[in-house]
Amino acid sequence: MLTTRSAVAADAGPVQALVAEAFGVYRPRLGRDPAPMAADYPALIGAGRVWVAVQDGEILGVVVLQPAADHLYLETIAVRTDAQGQGVGAELMALAETEAARSELPAVVLCTNEVMTENLAYYPRRGYRLTHREEQHGFRRVFFRKEVPPPTNR
Repeated sequence: MLTTRSAVAADAGPVQALVAEAFGVYRPRLGRDPAPMAADYPALIGAGRVWVAVQDGEILGVVVLQPAADHLYLETIAVRTDAQGQGVGAELMALAETEAARSELPAVVLCTNEVMTENLAYYPRRGYRLTHREEQHGFRRVFFRKEVPPPTNR
């Protein structure tokens, strides 16, 4: 059974390896490492910003979240290549939306690189709408937003 939990310090190595594997396929398209591959995962985990999807003791997916004033920013989402297409990404997206609602933030915002065409099709299927495109740090990014309902336990 797939479960999600906050990442702990011991997860840093496996998380870094998973991100490198998942994003490594985009190196030829970008001509360099995708931004998530350079992140400081021990620091992000220490700050409580990383969640993992685990099945049978193995980390199959990771999501990095950052609260902002008017939204929850989904900074990174990655699924191990052999687990893609099995609902791991959907589970992590749902976790982000739940965290946004729990934090009383009205939306989840994320971006992807325009050459990651799979993502450009995936996010709208999950209810995200394209808001804008911009270049940041030499990356041509496409931004998406999804409004989330407030928690029902009020």
